[in-house]
Amino acid sequence: MGNVWQLQEAKNRFSNLVDKAHHEGPQFVTKHGRKSVVVIAIEDYQKLSEPASDLLSFFKQSPLSGLNLNLDRDKSPSRDIML
Repeated sequence: MGNVWQLQEAKNRFSNLVDKAHHEGPQFVTKHGRKSVVVIAIEDYQKLSEPASDLLSFFKQSPLSGLNLNLDRDKSPSRDIML
């Protein structure tokens, strides 16, 4: 059968589909002859969805991290405009 399943077959043999996703990799389910969804093991999903690094590490690795930027806000009143 490979790794492509028709929707009805996937529903009828869902346990087998899940086992194959764990042992053989992603399993594709088709609907009306077109690939519709992918079933993958939770470990594979977690690898795909976790960020490469946290936000603090990202900013520390930025080319701008060593610059002394002036981040003070200009507190002067805004200009008057006619509405």
